[in-house]
Amino acid sequence: MKISQEDVILIKNLYLSKQYGALRLLSELLDKGWTLGSIESLLNRSHKTGTIVLQPGSGRPRLSRSSEGPCAQSGGQAKKASVSSLDFA
Repeated sequence: MKISQEDVILIKNLYLSKQYGALRLLSELLDKGWTLGSIESLLNRSHKTGTIVLQPGSGRPRLSRSSEGPCAQSGGQAKKASVSSLDFA
């Protein structure tokens, strides 16, 4: 289940003030439907960066396309072999 922004603030406050771990948070707030992995990833992010909020631009980059199409980045479209150019033996 997705963790809302209010829940993220609650997790961060309980982690910093009462030093709850992921299992303690999961057992205290059973009705939220969180998984252990989602809480651990939030706590790891908080421990490494000092914040739980994702930075803008983080994540998978968007595919950049030009007006000619997706092959324009590689310097042109790939050449296709025609049937007449193939040598059948």
